Amino acid sequence: MTRGLYYLGIDAGTQSLRAGLFDDLGHTVALVSEEYPLYQERPGWAEQDPGDWWQATRRAVRRCLQSAGVSPDQVGGISVDGTSSTVVFADAYGKPLRRAILWMDSRNPGQAAAITATRHPRLRYVGGQESPEWMMAKALWVKENEPEIWRKAARVMEQTDWLILRLTGEYTASRCNATCKWHYSLPDGGFDKTLLAAAGLPELQDRWPRRVLPIGALVGGVTSQAAEELGLKRGIPVAEGGIDAHIGMIGLDGLRPGRLSVILGTSNVHLTNTEQPVYHPGIWGPYPSAMLEGLWLVEGGQISSGSIVRWFRDVFMTSGIGPGGALASDPYEVMNREAAEVPPGCEGLVVLDHWQGNRTPLRDPLSRGVIVGLSLKHGRGHVIRAIFEACAFGTRQVLDTFREAGVEVHELRACGGATKSRLWLQIYADVCRVPVVLTRVREASVLGSAIVGAFGAGRYSSIEEAAASMVEVHEVVQPDSSTVDAYDFYYEKYLQTYDANRDILHSLATKVLSQAGV
Repeated sequence: MTRGLYYLGIDAGTQSLRAGLFDDLGHTVALVSEEYPLYQERPGWAEQDPGDWWQATRRAVRRCLQSAGVSPDQVGGISVDGTSSTVVFADAYGKPLRRAILWMDSRNPGQAAAITATRHPRLRYVGGQESPEWMMAKALWVKENEPEIWRKAARVMEQTDWLILRLTGEYTASRCNATCKWHYSLPDGGFDKTLLAAAGLPELQDRWPRRVLPIGALVGGVTSQAAEELGLKRGIPVAEGGIDAHIGMIGLDGLRPGRLSVILGTSNVHLTNTEQPVYHPGIWGPYPSAMLEGLWLVEGGQISSGSIVRWFRDVFMTSGIGPGGALASDPYEVMNREAAEVPPGCEGLVVLDHWQGNRTPLRDPLSRGVIVGLSLKHGRGHVIRAIFEACAFGTRQVLDTFREAGVEVHELRACGGATKSRLWLQIYADVCRVPVVLTRVREASVLGSAIVGAFGAGRYSSIEEAAASMVEVHEVVQPDSSTVDAYDFYYEKYLQTYDANRDILHSLATKVLSQAGV
């Protein structure tokens, strides 16, 4: 293929969509972002309008090309990633019938429990327990609570699938998504009709895409309509994408066993490949061939991390108002500055980061956030740093669970919003006792999609080769030997906070959900 082309990555996240153009060595040519709204009309609910995603895509791609000064003829390939378990219910033409139910929506613990109760053998790939976040639990909720929507839903897909459908006119599913969130298993022949029947969803397989493609497989070309809307050239090859965090693993060159890719975003996602399957109830996976053929993916995660920091910013960062009602300085800079003035352990303050439950290893959707140890000595900076530390403690708990299962981790390869805070990165390194590796492009998911697009267009012979060529290590944050031991005590208190408050948290969450009619 002719050199000198650029590759377009489209990364649809929880709060915004990013479009990035990169050359074949991974250098950023242009990177832009477009926000879209999140609708939370009831406690535990989280929805988005797919139309908002497409409008953001249109704006972002056009701005990206304009910013780069790149003509449509110079775009050699495209791929897309999106949030996983963000489910779209659409008619036969792909027109959404309702807002998409977002990954973080927690309205359906009963449906998840019912699927878990089937004790189906396919659940061995997810620790034996269905999550309310996943596709089947959301589909079952719609079937039981919105029967008219369910009757009309000829197509049930995820955010990535819907965006690729709009780009190419092709209805496909990513094997990454289907394996990790729909119980697809390549070694076992794909989907399992007996699981769907046991869960009360026998019709769901007919509504899913029939083409289940590995990451990087050629889906098709950009349609004339999409090309006109996005300012692209018709026929540009579009490669199959996947889950945003998992594509970020490619953008970090974290595919090699022993490297843990950590996406520090609205939520935290922890991903690593293993050569042999690893089964543990506190781990998601092992997922067969989800990323690369013949390797097993294991996953951990925290539902709330960056979202807690944003919540604190929106609710409490109101001081320092300047002319016109704007903050006199960046609130995140203020938060980092105030947190840096507080010693490790926050003078006896511990936060439990379960604002919307715990993903792994506790797998508890009814847990909630806790702040314990408050005194009149504590100020805003103490709470901010305690939130930073809580997110790091949650990651250490995931790592401890991995090690308990025999998965060794030698380094964290990090990307996402938290990497903008050197303080927070140092806390992660100190709490987890491993180096944190930063790559040149911090927006690893959008780079990962561009890497996948380059592979799908034929620029590289494999995704591994493309990642090795387009990802460059920029910096390594080493644990501070003078601090790491101090965190052991507070980490133990973090674990005990959940144990001591679990019943109270469950009671409160159940009460709120029942009042909301969930």
